[in-house]
Amino acid sequence: MLYPQINSARAVMDLSGIWQFRLREGDNWQSIAVPASYNDQSPDAAFRDHTGKVWYRKRIACPAFFAGQRAVLRFDAVTHSARVFLNGKEVCAHRGGFLPFEIEVTDLIRPGEEAELLVEADNRIDHTTLPIGTEGDTAFFGSDNPGITSVEAGKRLRRENGVNLPAFDFFNYAGINRPVRLYTTPAEYIRDITLVTKMTGEVRYRVDAEGTGEIRVTVLDAQGRTAAEGKGAEGILNIPEPRLWEPRPGTPYLYTAHVTCGADEYDLPFGIREVKVEGTKFLINGKPFRFHGPCRHEDSPFRGRGMDQCLNMTDINLYRWLHANCFRTSHYPYAEEIYDLCDREGIVIVDETPAVGMWADENYGWGLGEYHAQVLRDMIARDKNHPCVVVWSLGNEPGTDTYPEKARDYWMPLYRLAHRTDPQDRPVTLVGCQNIYEKDRTIPEMDVVFINRYYGWYNLSGDLETAKYAFRMELDWWKDKNKPVVLSEYGADTIAGLHGAAAEMFTEEFQVEFYRAMSECLDERDFVVGEMPWNFADFNTCQGPMRPGGNRKGLFTRDRRPKMAAHWFRGRWAEMEKREEGR
Repeated sequence: MLYPQINSARAVMDLSGIWQFRLREGDNWQSIAVPASYNDQSPDAAFRDHTGKVWYRKRIACPAFFAGQRAVLRFDAVTHSARVFLNGKEVCAHRGGFLPFEIEVTDLIRPGEEAELLVEADNRIDHTTLPIGTEGDTAFFGSDNPGITSVEAGKRLRRENGVNLPAFDFFNYAGINRPVRLYTTPAEYIRDITLVTKMTGEVRYRVDAEGTGEIRVTVLDAQGRTAAEGKGAEGILNIPEPRLWEPRPGTPYLYTAHVTCGADEYDLPFGIREVKVEGTKFLINGKPFRFHGPCRHEDSPFRGRGMDQCLNMTDINLYRWLHANCFRTSHYPYAEEIYDLCDREGIVIVDETPAVGMWADENYGWGLGEYHAQVLRDMIARDKNHPCVVVWSLGNEPGTDTYPEKARDYWMPLYRLAHRTDPQDRPVTLVGCQNIYEKDRTIPEMDVVFINRYYGWYNLSGDLETAKYAFRMELDWWKDKNKPVVLSEYGADTIAGLHGAAAEMFTEEFQVEFYRAMSECLDERDFVVGEMPWNFADFNTCQGPMRPGGNRKGLFTRDRRPKMAAHWFRGRWAEMEKREEGR
């Protein structure tokens, strides 16, 4: 599915703005902003805590000059499921809150006339959704004690009232979180483009088009000069003296594939680069690459998870200020606009499905395998051409040690599917939870080992010397697996402005000492190829006894003010950058 684009053959009408909204059937309609989560757009607690369906509506006009064109209505994301109606008629439905869907409406909206667009969004989560919900039981960091009669009765009342709680540690922001657009193409059009590059300058292409028009592909360099040309739906082009896409400041060189099919055209930016794993090395363009950059969340005040290009640009500039070179899309595919920015800025992405909260029981996977596979295919189909995407992540912190064989039987088919589906055959991982790692039969099978560890915080709390001892013991175990290892989460909740003469938990001083201790362990081992602190910025979560105003592990506050640890990492990663440039 190609991202909507304005050019001489295509038009795009952005439907962002003020829509009408209601929480329940029969309520009065009120104003709301799109795109944005609805939860924080009103002081009414019913908005923030709502479980179930909501409704959006908007009058849309189809311009008269759209006549003769194919018209498509596209939603970049509606969380977590949606039904779409035009003039009272249901035209499509979609399951999943983090990937786009669209419907052709050429015969449903007449050019020069208005239509009523109604969207029903449903934020309910349970064991059949990604991410996972708890269906009225304890949230991720709840305090309910099982076995107490009154508590069990309270849980039952929650379920009867439709209360729905996340099995994950971020707020369940919902609604129309990303842009809605009406776009056009000619009747014969380009449906999709696939590019696979080699460092030699070879570009294998495939164009999926509707119609019989002749297909032409012209590769343009960054100055707009023709570098290669070809005809036909698929083929191989060769770019002489190719410039490579490099994950370093100032070097992410981008070419453009200009594709035409009859009257249609599309420009697809791309980079020439190769990614592979050799032994304990992660290689980009044949050179060892070390991941260093904090994980992120799509999260900000007021908008919640709503797409915001100003926020995206600010965050990318802060990554550059940190001398960071990567992040993981924890824990779901992000809006496409951030991938485009990272293509241009040379920042690497680990792209992750929304499979989070999958704790193990005797029914491992809860029958999610087929749906999970479709989400994985859709994510790869959307993001396959981005040079910034170098690893696919199947999910985050599943239980893989309690029922190790069942876990392996669930995840390894997805691992093989990712390799089959991706035309570039990137490395694949599954991000492991802190567990009994000696029993794990899944994480060691991944191409790159990504592990989340909180020695010194959630366990051995505050005792950094003992935490280092335990962490070194585990790293010695991973050394024998002959795989590259990335510490994909580690961190300490820190209240901005809280200081102490001694580095005690929750102070800014402790956060720095925590990272200093963990870095000491990482720097001793050359099979460790990455560090991804948790988290870039403080973010919102559901309320709980361990979350005062959300998760406070950010290097920055939620409004992007740096804590002491941000300055510490800035110095550390600047030195790493210098060493890499000197190779």
